[in-house]
Amino acid sequence: MQDLIKLDLVDLVLVSGLMVIAIGLSAWERLGLELNLAIATGRTILQLLVLGYVFDFIFALDNIWAVVAILAIILTITAIVTRNRISPKIPQLLPLIWGAIFLSTAFTLLYVSFLIIQPERWYEPRYLIPLGVIVIGNAMNAAAVAGERLVSNINQFPTEIETHLSLGATPHQAIHQYRKDAIRAALMPTINQMMLIGMVTVPIFTSGQLLGGIKPLEAVSYEILLLFMVAVGNLLTTILVTNGLCRQFFNPAMQLMR
Repeated sequence: MQDLIKLDLVDLVLVSGLMVIAIGLSAWERLGLELNLAIATGRTILQLLVLGYVFDFIFALDNIWAVVAILAIILTITAIVTRNRISPKIPQLLPLIWGAIFLSTAFTLLYVSFLIIQPERWYEPRYLIPLGVIVIGNAMNAAAVAGERLVSNINQFPTEIETHLSLGATPHQAIHQYRKDAIRAALMPTINQMMLIGMVTVPIFTSGQLLGGIKPLEAVSYEILLLFMVAVGNLLTTILVTNGLCRQFFNPAMQLMR
């Protein structure tokens, strides 16, 4: 297939013209989104350029500790953002989220690296970094949705939970339905995407690979790999996060703490 047509500085400037059009349309319709669009445009350009230079440096360095370091930084930032979305007031929530996303990401990456892709070196930056970032990013959204739903339900129905406890239920049994609903809510977007992918839309990852000159069947194969990694990573993360959150709401006497 033909090599990828590279975009130079002039091309990027012309691409930015699309956002100028968007800002103009917002002003024309008096939507009040001009400032937000301008800030988003600037941040997108700055953040992605910085990311590109960082990844370029790490790929060239080709060192296991550099790969681990960049994934750890991304994981830490992700955990902080997720903690803030759920509730900054819950104690020990940050290490809980960090550990849950780390374990789920490590499991999926090791499984794929050793059993499926099998690169010459398991820490190959070309594979480990993009796959890890995708799993971490999706796990963040799943953890946030599950955590928000579970915390909201516990705060909304304390009397019902205490009734179950008074009838002899364990804390796990008392909030089992709320925990299950939270996990289901977090997994449904992924399941719906898997149900409709290829029928309604072409995935962004596949589109990017096609633009990069990858053969369609090879691009689709990697899309399947990514979707299954995300599904498992999201499920493991939400199970660990909701289980840890349940422990935060009960004291050693198995009483609900409000």
